[in-house]
Amino acid sequence: MIMTDDSTGEWPLHRLMTDVVGSGHKSADDMTRSQAREAMNRILAGEPAETTLGAFWLANRWKRNTPEELAAFVDVLREESVRTATPEADPVDCGANYDGKGSTALLGVAAGLVAAAAGTPVVVHSGDRVPTQKQTAYRHVLEALGVRTDLEPDESADMVDDVGFGFYYQPNVDPGTTALLDRRDEMGVRTFLNTVETLIDPANATVHLGSFYHLAFAKKLAGTLEASRELPFERALFVQGLEGYDDVRPGSTTIAEWDGGEGIADATIETAEYGFGASEDALEVADVAADSATITEDVLAGERTDAFADAVALNAALRMYAREDVADINTGVETAREILQSGEASAKLNALRAF
Repeated sequence: MIMTDDSTGEWPLHRLMTDVVGSGHKSADDMTRSQAREAMNRILAGEPAETTLGAFWLANRWKRNTPEELAAFVDVLREESVRTATPEADPVDCGANYDGKGSTALLGVAAGLVAAAAGTPVVVHSGDRVPTQKQTAYRHVLEALGVRTDLEPDESADMVDDVGFGFYYQPNVDPGTTALLDRRDEMGVRTFLNTVETLIDPANATVHLGSFYHLAFAKKLAGTLEASRELPFERALFVQGLEGYDDVRPGSTTIAEWDGGEGIADATIETAEYGFGASEDALEVADVAADSATITEDVLAGERTDAFADAVALNAALRMYAREDVADINTGVETAREILQSGEASAKLNALRAF
């Protein structure tokens, strides 16, 4: 049965459309925090009619959400939907775009295991073929590696503490957002849920590693973390990601740091200065899930010293640096290369499979 948007409350989505967000890209107003909270609560409750919900999502895409709106959305998710489980370790939270990558290798599993072997615990989370791209995400590479992914939150936290690397699965930690996948698929374009689902922090980590296409979006994400009243993040590192994921883009790229206050500090780096001089083309693969799994095994076993190994070392270094376990990125790269030579990261992969 299609539900209507007429329950008790001041701001049903239909009114938000007509009075606030729906008048067009240039003339639309932003929602207050309370309005955005009410909207997210109504969406999770299944109140809005399908047409109204789709129009609301599209109107927000046109007008572009503010950090305060995004913070309100993620706060409601944390309060009403997200099932957190906190490991004893304080890991780096990696919530790359849930709708995945389509042409280049996904290296976050390999990078996370190298970082874990160096003493930096890492958490990743994703869904399963999330719209709009419905491409390869963390879960698919882990499954191709023979790692169990359909974990309850407490099991995910135990994985972090046992291995140093853990995976949280969207249907088990955020059922409210998962229930909206069909509606999102019918939209055909990304909605604000594609942003906020990456920020839910199911492990209650205090450090976040995120990604962006353009620096303006990194600033918006930092503002969202600052405005949130539920997220425990105290620090975040944002990288200009390859295909929008959290694998750093090779070449001239931007890194942005947020340390809990207003604004971010950003710098442009040349990845070749950190031993990663390949082009994006060198990281392309035919089957992202299967090939990424094979590359992960080979790099961690020390059987590859090519562009993929260089990319893994740099991405592992960024995870260490995000948590401030190394003084700078160069030190992190040196540490990562030592870990790869020692075989310790391959042992972490074996432990992950055995969990």
